[in-house]
Amino acid sequence: MGLRLLGPNTCVLALLIAALLAVPVAAPAQDGRVIPPPKSQKKLPEAPSKLPKVPADRVRGLDFLFGALKAAPDEASARHVEARIWALWLQTPSDTAALLMMRAKAALDAQNIDVALKLLDAVVKLRPDYIEAWNRRATIYYLKSDYAHSLEDIRQVLIREPRHFGALAGLGMIMQDVGDEKRALEAFRKALAVNPHLEKVPEMVKQLSEKVEGRDI
Repeated sequence: MGLRLLGPNTCVLALLIAALLAVPVAAPAQDGRVIPPPKSQKKLPEAPSKLPKVPADRVRGLDFLFGALKAAPDEASARHVEARIWALWLQTPSDTAALLMMRAKAALDAQNIDVALKLLDAVVKLRPDYIEAWNRRATIYYLKSDYAHSLEDIRQVLIREPRHFGALAGLGMIMQDVGDEKRALEAFRKALAVNPHLEKVPEMVKQLSEKVEGRDI
């Protein structure tokens, strides 16, 4: 995935296990829904609610758009390009996958987390090449503070699309949550290298740079 920290034999998984043991488990609501712990201070990059129409040539389109994103002269231009990238990422490979993704979103909006996960499990099994199914499931695991599963899904995203700035930012947030500030800084910098216009990430990089690199001086 580029960051080389998710292998089963690394010390990071041991750190994640310890972190998971210290994280409070989400309490089920009376109606059977699972309410994830609030993450009010952090928000993962996500697609805008309205997406533009994009051409069918996905690969060529992404290469062009990532170049345009780096060269965007202002925030408004960057947001326009970013929306087109999300639109390409969210193009579903089949009608079945599209229906499952739509139902998963509806379940998540209704806070039916377990239902959303089962629907995304089905999409991943049906079309393992569909990056956004992995990414959406990683986000849900993150909201549940299930970092081990979220990291594995992020790894699958980055294997297929190393430029996925949403997954890279999510990786940084998880590493920050478990106390691995050095790897959090590395992930955030990789996200910014792809998309210099990510909200709040430059501030995180600044803060972490002062802590991590200042500590080594």
